[in-house]
Amino acid sequence: MMTDKKPTIAVLTGGGDVPGLNPCIKTLVYRAASEGIRVLGIRRGWAGILGYNPDDPDVNFKYVQELTPHEVRTIDRSGGTYLHTSRTNPSAARKKDVPDFLKKTFKKGVQTKDLTARVLKNLEALEIDCAIPIGGDDTLSFADRIHREGFPVIAIPKTMDNDVFGTDYCIGFSTAVTRSVGFIHALRTSTGSHERIAVIELFGRYCGETSLISAYLAGVDRALISEVPFDPRRLADLIMTDKKANPKNYAMITISEGATMVKGKMVLSGDSDAYGHKKLGGIGERTGRMLKELTGENVLNQRLSYLMRSGTPDSLDLMVAVNYANIAIDLFLKSVFGRLVALSRGTYTDIPLSTVTMGKKSVDLRELYDVEEYRPKVRHAGGKPMFLY
Repeated sequence: MMTDKKPTIAVLTGGGDVPGLNPCIKTLVYRAASEGIRVLGIRRGWAGILGYNPDDPDVNFKYVQELTPHEVRTIDRSGGTYLHTSRTNPSAARKKDVPDFLKKTFKKGVQTKDLTARVLKNLEALEIDCAIPIGGDDTLSFADRIHREGFPVIAIPKTMDNDVFGTDYCIGFSTAVTRSVGFIHALRTSTGSHERIAVIELFGRYCGETSLISAYLAGVDRALISEVPFDPRRLADLIMTDKKANPKNYAMITISEGATMVKGKMVLSGDSDAYGHKKLGGIGERTGRMLKELTGENVLNQRLSYLMRSGTPDSLDLMVAVNYANIAIDLFLKSVFGRLVALSRGTYTDIPLSTVTMGKKSVDLRELYDVEEYRPKVRHAGGKPMFLY
């Protein structure tokens, strides 16, 4: 007896978690169900599809699960990702990170291996018609790889740094800025009460938009960003001018975790992840210590870190997450693959997925930043996207 196989999509989340992932997953599942599409959730990002073993079905529930409206009914009420995540890079998989059955495929002495063929084999074994990865430039660069290998992919951008090349907006950015602005204003209490200088470190590896926009919206005195190395002595002079001009005798600085001092390097720690990135963090404390030495003032150091990406999304991230999911299903129904769902100058669209590998997104210094004064300077807001670029 012949039966019609339902078209099947696979959804996964990779890289850091951000608010908005769960509403995106839920919308994908609900919309897919209404269109007669089956949804498989791949757990732990690309690590999940590597962990799947067609020859050992007893353990596959840890890596793959069918997603139904009943299953995801309430997940949009919380942050993080229901499917969990990882920073696995199958094109350079590390022996220590793969399941035992895959370790056996590594030649003696070899510690990394391109397991793209294994990913493609497993996607085909699961009878998946299209993969929908939700991630940043690392996760999406591998998505582009399997698309170039011939597998259908429709991708959705997310990153709190808002640094996926080709789109004006990534899921998670608005909430990160909203959280940052809220915490900055809260920190005015202690900073002002003790007449200190506050140095607030925010996420942002290569793109300083989070520091820039948060400082711009919160009225922070100076904003240090990844794109512009800063001179500590000049910064000390500027922030002391700010402090003295404030009737409450305090001043505040935001700083991207990827910021550097003139002739300095990023503050890195630990081993590199699967995409070659070491853990960032600590430039705020280092800057604070230097400011204390240079000015003699007490400094409040605060690294917001994971607080920026925790909890439920704000309304804008909800809106974008839901709309991105619906556009992805629209593309699938039209059999349009190799695309990245995107926002361009305030309009929802889709662009070639390969765009994510063609450049690095960065702050438009000429239009948005004063490189001499270390602060936001929006020269022309008219005609710009909502978040200025």
